[in-house]
Amino acid sequence: MVQKASPKLTEMMNQAIAGELQAIVQYMWHHIMVKGLNSASLMDVFEEISMEEMKHAEKIAERLFYFDVAPTTKPNPIAKGGTPEQMLKADVQAEEEAITLYKDIIKQAVAEKDETTRLLFEQILSDEERHHDTFTTLLGQ
Repeated sequence: MVQKASPKLTEMMNQAIAGELQAIVQYMWHHIMVKGLNSASLMDVFEEISMEEMKHAEKIAERLFYFDVAPTTKPNPIAKGGTPEQMLKADVQAEEEAITLYKDIIKQAVAEKDETTRLLFEQILSDEERHHDTFTTLLGQ
């Protein structure tokens, strides 16, 4: 028997995809647009994390597809441009929003006894916390 997820959980998962799509585009734009003394090292960080976010979006979309739910293709609002510090602050905010949402998704998955979704989001949450640490460290926080 194929497991079904509640509409609440699948809506939350689509919110997660919208955030991942935002991060993919936002971080890639930051990779392209960053200028200044530290831009070479920041370019690599932005690009690497953007690619990790792409893998997250794919995994979440696959899980939604398993539930026979179409994944969203619309990203959350994208912050682009500015100084390296402004870029990093926007990226910290995106990671903080993802961390909060993913903790809520994990709680919902536990409530629904959906171990696969719980495990998936625990793994992604770990990556998001690492991204947050990278961005806050680069900001000197």
